[in-house]
Amino acid sequence: MSGIVSRYEALVASGELRADPEQAAAAERLERLQRELEAAVPQRGLLGKLLNRKPPPPRGVYLWGGVGRGKSMLMDLFHESLQIRRKRRVHFHAFMLEVHALLREERKKEAGDPILPVAAALGEQLRVLAFDEMVVNNSADAMIMSRLFTSLIVDHGVTIVTTSNRAPDQLYKDGLNREHFLPFIALIERELDVLTLNGPVDYRLQRLGGMATWHMPLGEAATEQVREVFFRLTDYSPEDIDHVPSTELDLGGGRTLFVPKALKGVAVFSFKRLCGEARGAADYLAIAKHYHTVILVGIPKMGPDQRNEATRFVTLIDALYEYKVKLFVAADAAPEDLYQQGDGRFEFDRTISRLQEMQSADYLALGHGEE
Repeated sequence: MSGIVSRYEALVASGELRADPEQAAAAERLERLQRELEAAVPQRGLLGKLLNRKPPPPRGVYLWGGVGRGKSMLMDLFHESLQIRRKRRVHFHAFMLEVHALLREERKKEAGDPILPVAAALGEQLRVLAFDEMVVNNSADAMIMSRLFTSLIVDHGVTIVTTSNRAPDQLYKDGLNREHFLPFIALIERELDVLTLNGPVDYRLQRLGGMATWHMPLGEAATEQVREVFFRLTDYSPEDIDHVPSTELDLGGGRTLFVPKALKGVAVFSFKRLCGEARGAADYLAIAKHYHTVILVGIPKMGPDQRNEATRFVTLIDALYEYKVKLFVAADAAPEDLYQQGDGRFEFDRTISRLQEMQSADYLALGHGEE
């Protein structure tokens, strides 16, 4: 399999990407890391046990920049072309949900600090851990990240590669008890090469070619428009529509949500699935944290007998707005005509305002999770 640089250059030559100096520099750095990882022999077995730690891993990469700058694309190329067995690419939120579940199990053992055995278990499985969209939004994650990642890198030789919309010193900005998070920022700056991919071109939005975000009325034309959005944002071939991957989103507490189409941070849901079933704010926040773009289809006009659906829709939009999720819609009416009368109609005005703002160029230019 060819290296990252040659694959990137092939995409430029074919016209799928435009030549971009920052992207090219990031591709070169990631290819150098790829070669270091493939050349290194992991120190395992008796010697590794005697030393009680793995050798220092190749230096990782923290790639940050605005939305649509090609960070996820470069991460795809890196992970796909990396020829080692113990590698993993995972969305940062999904990884932290997994870590918290492992910590809960360790705490049941009442055997001291649960972070170290969790790091050891992860380190045994991995040489490279690649994250997409690192963003820290809660104190629970912030409190454990420094110790967890220090152990992964220093004690277990795991190389970290991550993308983010924010510079390291802007992570968890103004967050509760942020002083406990500062060692993690220092760890990033000490152990990872911080690369900026923050030029003015938003390739993700360019791919949309000015397509509208709100499509109505419901019908084949609206469906075709949002389907086109999905393919442009994910680079998935329209001919393979029947093979778009689905997934189960972890909602916490042993609950999951079936996502019928999900790829590269873009998810497709039906209104009936999200608002026609009994769901609360926690479910919608899980969606908003996990996906940078949501395509919502089948939104009907709602009357007084659908006040529960309207209330859930309000909560859903609040969550997506809070995390600056891009929203593309197939609906039966414009926002102001979706729910004209019924309980909660006054509160629905705020949702109308947010839906209108979410169609603006300024909103679409914001990064996922960005204030």
